[in-house]
Amino acid sequence: MSFTLAIVGRPNVGKSTLFNRLVGRRLALVDDQPGVTRDLREGAGRLGPLRFTVIDTAGLEEAAGESLQGRMRALTERAVDLADVCLFLIDARSGVTALDRVLADLLRRRAARVILAANKTEGRAAEAGLLEAWELGLGEPLALSAEHGIGMDDLMRVLEPLAAEHPDAAEVVEVAEEIDDSVDEAGEGVALPPGRPIQIAVVGRPNAGKSTLVNAILGEDRLLTGPEAGITRDAIAVETEWMGTGFRIFDTAGMRKKAKISEKLEKLSVSDGLRAVKFAEVVVVLLDVQIPFETQDLRLADLAEREGRAVVVAVNKWDLEAEKPAKLNELRESFGRLLPQLKGAPMVMVSALTGKGLDRLHDAIVKAYSVWNTRISTARLNRWLSAQIAGHPPPAPGGRRIRLRYMTQVKTRPPTFVLFASHPEAVPEDYRRFLVNGLRRDFDMPGTPIRLHLRAGENPYAGRRKPNVTALDKHKPRRVTE
Repeated sequence: MSFTLAIVGRPNVGKSTLFNRLVGRRLALVDDQPGVTRDLREGAGRLGPLRFTVIDTAGLEEAAGESLQGRMRALTERAVDLADVCLFLIDARSGVTALDRVLADLLRRRAARVILAANKTEGRAAEAGLLEAWELGLGEPLALSAEHGIGMDDLMRVLEPLAAEHPDAAEVVEVAEEIDDSVDEAGEGVALPPGRPIQIAVVGRPNAGKSTLVNAILGEDRLLTGPEAGITRDAIAVETEWMGTGFRIFDTAGMRKKAKISEKLEKLSVSDGLRAVKFAEVVVVLLDVQIPFETQDLRLADLAEREGRAVVVAVNKWDLEAEKPAKLNELRESFGRLLPQLKGAPMVMVSALTGKGLDRLHDAIVKAYSVWNTRISTARLNRWLSAQIAGHPPPAPGGRRIRLRYMTQVKTRPPTFVLFASHPEAVPEDYRRFLVNGLRRDFDMPGTPIRLHLRAGENPYAGRRKPNVTALDKHKPRRVTE
């Protein structure tokens, strides 16, 4: 296995900027405001030939107890205990602070290995701070600039001894993520990812319990939780095996109405969450049972459907509901009325705090993923289409008859179909919905987005050119009639 590198330090020294440079992507949010990072974020680090796991941590502060800063510190200390090496980052422009000395003492006692680095060393203003770093007693400090990429070669040389202890860290292994789209003899099948986890995103309003739900699935307090709304800022991805199925779960920031978002940092957090929805395969929309189906909940569910993702609705805090049967009927009625585009999508009652209902949530996610990958043979589709036309033929607007000639499935994820018609532009929207609902009903695809595209039928003579009169034909003798 490759080694694990945890980047630690006080707030606003550039940990997330260095993390983004090591993973080669802007995964972590970066802002001038201190304390942006709150959760632990893992990524695949690359530095020359070295391959390792890098962890971005929250800024260490002198805090304890059940305060938000205290819980953040506990998560960071956990990363320190688990990491093979800690990269202790200070700000060379500010020099060594009292908090840096406290943290250096903590790392000496708890970390397996410590590498000291002074960040923001570009320019002469950082020279004094780089010299002060020797006072911490952690060896020679590395001069880095995470923003400009200075000192990365020196960091690589320091990490090379660790790579020797972990041979896999020096190997370049490229694994292609392939989807098995093979079909059976009938031309049907389900595209499943062999050896690849199902990617799910958990979305919802602030304080709906998203991080608590992910922690319950993981079976550990991996993500920062608490009574405060809006704790999560980044879309944190964690991989786990849940009830025998591999998952990659994105915990996203709570999303409020756009009119209520004023701070730049919250805008970045929401944007990060929306990007997680676009890359997910199944989106779990988490509702609060006490205030379900708020406008923002409906928008999030509609967004997932428009992006073509499989959707599962989970109603959290079910353990707090006293009148469960009446509430369940009310929720089902509201779901069908407010989200008709997700007709048949699973709705699961859960309690992230007690873990009740998680088995049903797992089954609903796997089922939704399977339906999302449904493939139907062309023969079955056209037999079905003939039956639909016989029972409910398309209208004839303006007396012009519409012929539905042929139907085929062109892709999965979500199921996408093409219907060839004589006048596709004249097919009414309600007849298109009739066909989509029929596909969902007759081929057992509840809740999944279905795409139906209409195209003009191909003319077998289209593209053929009329025979030209050749020059030889022009000089043929004409027949003379008397």
